[in-house]
Amino acid sequence: MTVNSRMVEFKAESGQGKGYLASPEKPRGGILVLHAWWGLNDFFKSFANRLASQGFLALAPDLHDGSVAKTVSEAKELHAKIVDERVKKLVLGAADYLQSLPSVSGRRIGVVGFSMGAAWSLLLSTLKPENVGAVVVFYGTYPIDFSKARASYLGHFAPEDEWEPIGDVRATEEKIRGAGKEVAFHFYPGTKHWFVEENRQVEYNRDAADLAWKRTLEFLDSKLR
Repeated sequence: MTVNSRMVEFKAESGQGKGYLASPEKPRGGILVLHAWWGLNDFFKSFANRLASQGFLALAPDLHDGSVAKTVSEAKELHAKIVDERVKKLVLGAADYLQSLPSVSGRRIGVVGFSMGAAWSLLLSTLKPENVGAVVVFYGTYPIDFSKARASYLGHFAPEDEWEPIGDVRATEEKIRGAGKEVAFHFYPGTKHWFVEENRQVEYNRDAADLAWKRTLEFLDSKLR
């Protein structure tokens, strides 16, 4: 399937935001891709392209306003500078922009988040319950109140993740289930944080990444049809 991709601008409350938009010829749904603390690097753009190759209109907003980290120490510095209110406006603005596009308008969207972006994905489902129908999180949690949410949830985790303790994973899963929402969290033995990101040579695990992709696609297909 032919995929067209470009950088776009969107309103983020009183300011502007930018994002990477990957468009298939005939979109069958819209998905927001929220990157990890590295910023909007080539991996997250390629993930949006992969979703578009499967028929989804995918938007990956830039939550770091142009900055990209290549090392953990650089990412920590970027993360320390984050202003939560700014990121919240970017996430909400990106969701509004995606839903304003003709092929997505009137339909519920999916959200796929990685690590830092996973927490924002979970939060978005509670801030825009009418709009978000499916949430996929990769090695990221946020045990908040999900009572207002109307989404279904899928999660991919490393069982012994030094960055995302299993206690937080279980707490988030219990919060979602306790709110009466559909949730399935999968663990991938022998993996580390960032295990689906091909540019992370130490942590990347091809078999686990392939399985997580397969499950993600099946889930999005079933929830956003």
